[in-house]
Amino acid sequence: MHARAIGALALALAASAPAGAQSPPPSAVWSRSGVGPLASARASTDTRELTGDRPAPRRATWWAPVASAAVPGSGQALLGQDRFVAYLAVEAFAWLQYAVNLREGRRQRRAYRDLAHTVARAYFGSDRPVGDFEYYERMEHFVESGVYDASPGDGDIEPEQDATTYNGSIWLLARQTYWDDPNVAPDTGSPAFRSAIDFYGRRAVRPEYRWSWRNAQLEQDLFRRTITSSNDAFRRSVQDLGLVIANHVLSTVDSYITIRVRAQAGGRLGFDARLPLDQLRLRARSSTTGSEPRSR
Repeated sequence: MHARAIGALALALAASAPAGAQSPPPSAVWSRSGVGPLASARASTDTRELTGDRPAPRRATWWAPVASAAVPGSGQALLGQDRFVAYLAVEAFAWLQYAVNLREGRRQRRAYRDLAHTVARAYFGSDRPVGDFEYYERMEHFVESGVYDASPGDGDIEPEQDATTYNGSIWLLARQTYWDDPNVAPDTGSPAFRSAIDFYGRRAVRPEYRWSWRNAQLEQDLFRRTITSSNDAFRRSVQDLGLVIANHVLSTVDSYITIRVRAQAGGRLGFDARLPLDQLRLRARSSTTGSEPRSR
């Protein structure tokens, strides 16, 4: 009933238009009827309501996540998202902190190596090669390394006996591991004795790496603090790399999710609603003549 009345009103308005004049758009007809612009209503959901973004300057493509993986924030910039600035800021900050902490760690490492070279190893020859990290850690815990061979030149190794030195502690551990009684030596040709000597020879500090902090306790304390500062700086640099990796991953996932949301929103929520005006006019004409419109 309402549809026929509305259709009749539309035909009446169209018939009252001057001859030769173009028919007003359907939306204008419905506006004059007081019903509202329903004839050409276009309903679409702006995906900005879902993502909070400004319109993308270009079409979102599959390679936006790839760009974010390479440079965090670049994918967001391609998608028209203002938060690309945050990703770029985090990236710059993380790399800057990594460079600062790495440089500090290396500086402190040179400092504790120089201190060991000029103080603890100063009296044990001119050939003082740089040791590995474990070597300098041992220097933290023992005042002296002890001798490697108490009677060099006789062909057999005579280990350090002072257990307060590093080499002496290694020889004690070897005796406890292979001898029945660490205080009673077995025959020098026995497998137990030879195994203990081999254990000592692999782990004891060689003559070129010998050290002593004797009468240099303050320098050893400074050495320990410097090693701690170096380790902390290197640890922070690793954490900075973790932040860099996390920023890359987050930016990539963000770009991927944004593309999926926009694709799904465009397919599910965007639609056009149009009324079949021609059929409506036919129905309105048939209501005035009392006959059904013939199918075309």
